Amino acid sequence: MGVSECDNVLMLLALSLEMTKQQRNVVTPLVMEGFRDLCLEAGTTVNGGQTVLNPWLIVGGVASYVAKDSDFIEPTGAQLGDVLVLTKPLGTQPAVNAHQWLHTGGFDRIAQDLTPEDAIKAYKMAMHSMSRLNRTAARLMHKYNAHGSTDVTGFGILGHAKNLAEAQLADVDFEIDTLPCFPKMVEVNSKFNFKLTEGFSAETSGGLLIAIPQDQAEGFCTEIEAIDGVPAWIIGRVVDGTKTARLTEDCKVMEVVTPEVRSSRYAPMVMFGLLSLRGPVKFPSR
Repeated sequence: MGVSECDNVLMLLALSLEMTKQQRNVVTPLVMEGFRDLCLEAGTTVNGGQTVLNPWLIVGGVASYVAKDSDFIEPTGAQLGDVLVLTKPLGTQPAVNAHQWLHTGGFDRIAQDLTPEDAIKAYKMAMHSMSRLNRTAARLMHKYNAHGSTDVTGFGILGHAKNLAEAQLADVDFEIDTLPCFPKMVEVNSKFNFKLTEGFSAETSGGLLIAIPQDQAEGFCTEIEAIDGVPAWIIGRVVDGTKTARLTEDCKVMEVVTPEVRSSRYAPMVMFGLLSLRGPVKFPSR
């Protein structure tokens, strides 16, 4: 981890057979533009790829970089006394689903816990988070002497923490005492159990979970917020153990308010890419 440069990207795009031709003609250019814009933000370009037809829309890519040993921080060096820093909030899965239910039904099951405005606000925060690169965090890992990290994606915060703990050279455990979440997502989780408060809710384009010396963590969090405009949080610590991870008994959920989706080309990419297109869709005029 800690690699912040990229030499080349191949784009993998599946066009949805469930869309009409008109929908594909609108959505596909937006997805491609958004993908390209984020590659440019990452300092790289798209130089090929593959396009196929599929029942649902998929976009992804393969990034490659020839790295020196000094560019890469092995994920195995967490030390007793380190703290755990998380660089993006949790709750993208319930946020996207709650917004989708506004269009496809199901919102009535959570209507007592949050308003449509709450759902839209959380969705926009999640969109901003998912379209934000982890590049700054990767660079700052070197400056603040990080000892290892993992991304937080499909296995959830605790799932990835367990995987990272198992890879450590030292006999240590990871204890997580705080879960920074988008507002109202715990209420959504209480009705549709995404396992958010258990640490296993899948994240899309999540942040980094970093083991970092305690005396370096505050500087890391201060600088990433100054550069990216979004805070990072100290959510746990590295303790003596047997290479596993857990939530503490008094683990608390902390609602965090972060910036909403940026007004740029890749905002519609993310919104169209994650919005269910089974129902009626209104498209912008071209």
